[in-house]
Amino acid sequence: MRKVFNFLAGVIMGGLVGATIAILLAPASGEQVRAQLQERSIRLKDEVMAVAEARRAELERELTALRAPYKRE
Repeated sequence: MRKVFNFLAGVIMGGLVGATIAILLAPASGEQVRAQLQERSIRLKDEVMAVAEARRAELERELTALRAPYKRE
């Protein structure tokens, strides 16, 4: 039981030391990082929407072409 306690204490201490070092050595403030993440997520969303719209248009053209021989006039 003592070994488990020592292991958990080491994990917690290591996490605290690692978090402290990460905060001290971070190249940007938290506000800047959040702004960058928000900008990237908006850009990614826009790119996904553009690709999805292009794919939808392509599939609609293919569907129209497949339906053409069976279309009653």
